[in-house]
Amino acid sequence: MADCVVLVALADGPDGLHFRDLASTVQWERSRMSHHLRRMAKRGLVTREECPKDGRGVHVVVTPGGRAAIETAAPRRVATVRRLVIDPLSLEELDMLTVLCERILGRLEADRP
Repeated sequence: MADCVVLVALADGPDGLHFRDLASTVQWERSRMSHHLRRMAKRGLVTREECPKDGRGVHVVVTPGGRAAIETAAPRRVATVRRLVIDPLSLEELDMLTVLCERILGRLEADRP
């Protein structure tokens, strides 16, 4: 699951993310992110490169192997969410969930700096 969290965050951006931004996005402490990325790099899921902007930081990029892993996992993740969240709800409850989610997302967008 932890690999999935990191890979999804990286897959959203075309060119990877700065280490600091990735840790912030997944809300992990830097030490946890560092250790986990080291393990992921050993398995060929990500690479850690010199930051193209300033040359000082670490830029994390998903590899083709990492993209394949997230694409393989995606259908199972969708099926699990459907089974746990969508299927138990009636049509009326799904409509209400939609209204609530739209309200929350609207508030999040309005509060962005």
